[in-house]
Amino acid sequence: YDTSDRLYFEPLTEEDVLEIVRTEEANGSVKGVIVQFGGQTPLKLAQALENAKVPILGTSPDAIDLAEDRDRFKALIERLGLRQPRSGIARSANEAKAIAAKLGFPLVIRPSYVLGGRAMEIVHDEAQLARYIAEAVVVSGKSPVLLDSYLRDAIEVDVDAIADGTGDVFICGVMEHIEEAGVHSGDSACSLPPHSLKPAIVADMERQTVELARALHVVGLMNVQFAIQNDDINILEVNPRASRTVPFVAKVIGLAIAGIAAEVMAGKPLASFGLKRPILDHIAVKEAVFPFARFPGVDPVLGPEMRS
Repeated sequence: YDTSDRLYFEPLTEEDVLEIVRTEEANGSVKGVIVQFGGQTPLKLAQALENAKVPILGTSPDAIDLAEDRDRFKALIERLGLRQPRSGIARSANEAKAIAAKLGFPLVIRPSYVLGGRAMEIVHDEAQLARYIAEAVVVSGKSPVLLDSYLRDAIEVDVDAIADGTGDVFICGVMEHIEEAGVHSGDSACSLPPHSLKPAIVADMERQTVELARALHVVGLMNVQFAIQNDDINILEVNPRASRTVPFVAKVIGLAIAGIAAEVMAGKPLASFGLKRPILDHIAVKEAVFPFARFPGVDPVLGPEMRS
């Protein structure tokens, strides 16, 4: 209770959240709901809340869907002239095999809309693909799987930013992962500022982040994940929300970016904060904490499924 007037311990489901909203409306006025600070799960509730006439503060549900929907996002990337790994969506086992034959191995394969990279795998041949489809997931029209070309020996990069929907975008930090792309971003250590990337590459990623924030009409926080292969910048995904790196970035640059983003979502212009990124005289490193000592049977080899 040191940061909020009321605290609810309830599941993040449509029914429970709407019940809380109705309770708060009965006690006074609800200005709106923020869905950007609870990870991926609240983003799935945004459309349901809007359908129930609950105001969403920050990025609109349609803009969230534009970033989350693979087909819509792919079309946006192509329109902006940006680069993405070759990919496909399979709604049956036969479709998955056909897409794999077209893209070639290795592939990153995963169910759509997953948290923590669950059931995500790098497949290297047809036999491994067949085993994945038979054992890991049920592939259907309602639960498609996503297949992406796996970028070998690529460097993964996280960029956190704040935008206010007017075109103003503040780049909070650019983090270079220590482990190669393919290790889940939550498990990978990273450095801020980047320890090996060329300044021109970093500047171009910042430019692309600004373009994406404007095209998606982001209001509040956003996170972009890039993969750099042979100096080519590939966009892996955009999350229109606070990422797990926000506390790390805030501590490194000395700015309360979550609080600033909350005020932006409430309608305050980004320009009014007079934000400037500090010139760092040190390199900060984030490292994950792993449970292998407590769970000796768990495979310690890192991959696309989160283990920390």
